[in-house]
Amino acid sequence: MMQKNRLFAPVVVLLLLLISACAPLGGNTAAGTPTPRPTRQAVKTGSPTQTPDDTITETCPATIFSSPTCQTPQSLRVAYGVESLIQRGYTGKGQTVVDIVSFGSPTLQQDMDVFDKQFGLPPITIKVISPINEPPYDPNGDRGGWALETELDVEIIHAIAPGAGIVVLVSPVAETEGTVGLPEFLQLEQYALDHHLGNIVSQSWGASEVTLKDSAGQQEIHKWDAFFKQATTQEGISFFSASGDNGATDYTDLQASKLSPTPTTSFPADDPWVTSVGGTALDSSGETAWHMSGGGFSSFFPEPSFQQTLPSGDQGELNHRRGVPDVAADADPNTGLAIYTAGHWDLGGGTSASTPLWAAIMAIGDQMAGHPLGYINPTLYKLAESGSYTQDFHDITSGNNSVSNSQVDVQGYNALQGWDPITGWGSPNAEKLLPALIAAMNGGTA
Repeated sequence: MMQKNRLFAPVVVLLLLLISACAPLGGNTAAGTPTPRPTRQAVKTGSPTQTPDDTITETCPATIFSSPTCQTPQSLRVAYGVESLIQRGYTGKGQTVVDIVSFGSPTLQQDMDVFDKQFGLPPITIKVISPINEPPYDPNGDRGGWALETELDVEIIHAIAPGAGIVVLVSPVAETEGTVGLPEFLQLEQYALDHHLGNIVSQSWGASEVTLKDSAGQQEIHKWDAFFKQATTQEGISFFSASGDNGATDYTDLQASKLSPTPTTSFPADDPWVTSVGGTALDSSGETAWHMSGGGFSSFFPEPSFQQTLPSGDQGELNHRRGVPDVAADADPNTGLAIYTAGHWDLGGGTSASTPLWAAIMAIGDQMAGHPLGYINPTLYKLAESGSYTQDFHDITSGNNSVSNSQVDVQGYNALQGWDPITGWGSPNAEKLLPALIAAMNGGTA
């Protein structure tokens, strides 16, 4: 299911009642007694030193227990090489991730408390700031979608980096398509910089390039690009953006009702100063590209220098354009993290899920480095093109994001060895990637 009056609202599998209505989403909703899943043992994250009494039982909640691919915080941390870092005390402590949303969620803290208790995570108080004094504007009645987005972002960040602080910056204006809501979001991001709220910004939203081709759209993008450049290179901020949930295409209209018949991508994931995050499907058999992961080539931004070293086969596709995404992580709602929103458990997904996951990993990286890593794209590509690629990343080599439905038939892209325009370089192995990234950015050999 995809909430869409804006681009990357979270994709959620509603398995609460375990009924057949969820079957089209791929959930295991067969009638009868659920087959018990193996109990996972997780280590409490309050200290790098553990004793036998520190273990907790971590399982998916009973209401979604029958899903064989339900992820827990510990299973995601193990999959992406984070668990060993947490056991060494690298939890993101001392770092703060800033999450940019419209409207926020009225039940955010209560739901966060339930989520933490279920999985034995340390309690956290989410700081919510609404600095823009404007009348609310919600033309598509999308507050419920933004509430879900907010909680998905926050719970994933806390699941991966349980020691990091989280600030939610809230706009009273809905971000939809075109420039709607973008000026207000830029105000929020400038506010985060001016008040030194955090060194990592998570952006699980965006607008189709097709809706930003007019002069107003281009002027707005120019402002954002200048902001991103200054914030990354001068202020040490790391930005992560979702590549989208419409495969190789995206919307053509402000109402988000018509898909483009030709491939396109979205902003701000297309901006070279941003680390663009695509989606995978993660289960016990391995990791493949999620078929709805946004990916492709920008019509706005030229090929950045860090992509100009990609092989000739990639250069033919890039054709001097910015390629999206840079990296990826679990985004398939059928293999998503168990999240608690508005009083019930769901499986969360979409690139709205993979983006805060990467932001959380960066919080751990900043803690390990002892300083903000800031603009990581050039170094990510150097590492991926080095001999350590297979240690630092999980290369995703199967899957496709073509779109064929009653509206459009758009040829997408295949996941291939190395970089590709659906999963980028793939998903992280943080226990190897972060030390290598830190060493390379500190002047070591990539």
